[in-house]
Amino acid sequence: MTVTVEKDGRVLDQRDAMRHPARRPRNSYALFLLPGALAALAVIVVPFLMNTAVSFTSWQGVGDPKWTGLANYRDLLDDSEFWASFRHSLFMVVAMAAVPTIVGLVLAAALFDYIAKHFGTRIAAILRACFYLPQVLPIAVAGIVWSWILAPDNGSLNALLKAVGLGSWQQDWLGDPDIALYSVMGVMVWVQLGFPLVVFMAGLQRVDPQLYEAAELDGAGWWRRFWHITLPQIRPEIYVVLTWCTIAALKVFGAVYVLTKGGPGGATDVPSYFSFTTFFEKTQVGYGAAISTVLTVIILVLSLAFLKFQTRAEDAEEGARA
Repeated sequence: MTVTVEKDGRVLDQRDAMRHPARRPRNSYALFLLPGALAALAVIVVPFLMNTAVSFTSWQGVGDPKWTGLANYRDLLDDSEFWASFRHSLFMVVAMAAVPTIVGLVLAAALFDYIAKHFGTRIAAILRACFYLPQVLPIAVAGIVWSWILAPDNGSLNALLKAVGLGSWQQDWLGDPDIALYSVMGVMVWVQLGFPLVVFMAGLQRVDPQLYEAAELDGAGWWRRFWHITLPQIRPEIYVVLTWCTIAALKVFGAVYVLTKGGPGGATDVPSYFSFTTFFEKTQVGYGAAISTVLTVIILVLSLAFLKFQTRAEDAEEGARA
């Protein structure tokens, strides 16, 4: 069947259009982008603009909003709970971006350059699937399971510590304000680790195996191969993982909601959960919208900064090669 394209009163067959790109309709690709653009407009742009507009009002969710201008944002500057929740989100960035990226790099290199060579690709694939399993689990399911494990009275972790003679290490892992945040961070490292591992192993597939073979023949050990070959070769994947995981850490909500609900005493509160409670528990819709707007702007700025840094690094690398 011949596909035709009509332009300026002329009918071109598909082969003619492929041979002569200048004759293709200029708006042909725009039609394919239109559904996605409309979906993004309806799901992202319009709700964000509505949320931003509400942030300039005082509203309890019913009745007419009262315009207050920048009052909500001025209140945010003096709100110690907001700044505390933002500091907690920085800890989440460490747990969900920094630690998984570093550990994922080492594990991916070990699975690809050592385990696969000495024990076979099947063993490496099984281990990779095991590490990625927490990413498949719904966060609500993972949170409930970990709340059972970390329970103070009959939790598996405390029972294990007692069984091996370390009963003095037993803690109320999610109920002690001094350690609750670190407990949540540990859970999030477990949840997040599989994503960078899989991305890095996929990136390693495009690395020329002869580089590793040549380095091994020259007497380079595993660590030197990792430092001088693996890291430089998968630098684009590192940027992608850091960007994706940092965004996920800043907007983390489900794990905090299931494990601690921001407690005890706000010790694990994060901006997304703080906004949620302000919206639905305190019914301060305008103030909650201001928190959400600030968080969205921070995520956008960080994303653009990561992309700009990645672009500059790639341009510098291409310039050095040239």
